Amino acid sequence: MASTLANGDSAPYFEGAEQGKLLFQKCTSCGEVQFPPRHHCAKCWEADLEWTESEGKGEVETFTIVRRAPLAAFRDKVPYVVASVIVSEGVRMIASLTGEDALDVAIGDAVTVDFAPDADGNTLPVFRRS
Repeated sequence: MASTLANGDSAPYFEGAEQGKLLFQKCTSCGEVQFPPRHHCAKCWEADLEWTESEGKGEVETFTIVRRAPLAAFRDKVPYVVASVIVSEGVRMIASLTGEDALDVAIGDAVTVDFAPDADGNTLPVFRRS
């Protein structure tokens, strides 16, 4: 199923997520890895980008525990964790932290990527404590 979130720059990212792969763009000119996807390198502005698969490992930079649903669609999910994760390739992602021990999260925890569907059926990366 094609992601309803994808655009021309991000389609390969969402296709990778559907296949259980976390993909990032890497600039072939300067070597910078970037997220979110763009049509040019955010560091050197060249348009020579390739997609590379992440190790899927990272570290919690910071987090928040949501205890009050911002929308009715999230009411059955509270409490849940939203974390800023620095992945091993150096980019920062904001994603849900899932798993039975997610609420025990601490800054610096090691995490591993997983994938889960959202309410619209899009497959998105989430993280679990390692």
